[in-house]
Amino acid sequence: MKISKELVYTLWSGAIIVTVFLALIALIFSACARQEPETAQTPAQTQQETPAANGDADAPQPEQEPQPEATPEPVRLGETADAGREYLDRVIFLGDSTTYGIGYYYTIGYQELCPPEQIWTPKSGTLTLSYQSIATVVYPETDEELSIPEAAARAKPDILIITLGVNGVSFMDEDFFIREYSALVRSIQEASPETKIILNSIYPVAASYRYQDDINNDKIRAANGWVERVAAETGCRFLYSFECLIGDDGYLPESSQNGDGIHLTGEAFTEVMHYIRTHALPD
Repeated sequence: MKISKELVYTLWSGAIIVTVFLALIALIFSACARQEPETAQTPAQTQQETPAANGDADAPQPEQEPQPEATPEPVRLGETADAGREYLDRVIFLGDSTTYGIGYYYTIGYQELCPPEQIWTPKSGTLTLSYQSIATVVYPETDEELSIPEAAARAKPDILIITLGVNGVSFMDEDFFIREYSALVRSIQEASPETKIILNSIYPVAASYRYQDDINNDKIRAANGWVERVAAETGCRFLYSFECLIGDDGYLPESSQNGDGIHLTGEAFTEVMHYIRTHALPD
């Protein structure tokens, strides 16, 4: 039986259409099969993805308690209860001729002062700040002349009170004064690290002092400010004994000077010792 060309063409065309249709169905099904289902997040995963857990800077952070700032220890020694004779017995005094008098007056009956064994001055009795690096002091126990660091290293004083600078105010400017004083303090600290160092103020002069153009109380007040600055910068304490000697007129009272207008009497030194005892280092 012969099949007409029209029938063959129709069947062939239908087969092609069916094949294309089935191919499209297969492609659509394959694409759907490749899509993975969305995975539900666990509570732990959700928590990890919150801004706070990821360190988001914009997320609110818990407030921290403010920490109190440490109060720095004041440089200037304030008034205390009387520390007594036991406190003075712990002290070595280093200085110029205004320190030498402490031992001298003790030997002639001023027993509230300190004996020569506690006094370090040069053999001449005076010490100029600008010569501190080459100066020697008489070491009382052996009468040797030692440099100041050598004496400190040998004795290792508990407390060292330095009274120095009155001669220096006549010719040293602020930078020179501070540089030499700081160098002296640091050399002692290196030689005897455990020694507690107190920088004492320079004492005032009387109105009768002859050389007011060179040394006067205005210059001394300024230099005492430099001494306090050295104390602050070197970790020492500052003793403002100037205030227990200055009179209402701005001078050392004439009754407190020994005849030359600059050196103290035994009574004035006694006032200084009382000031030291009532402005003591804390335990």
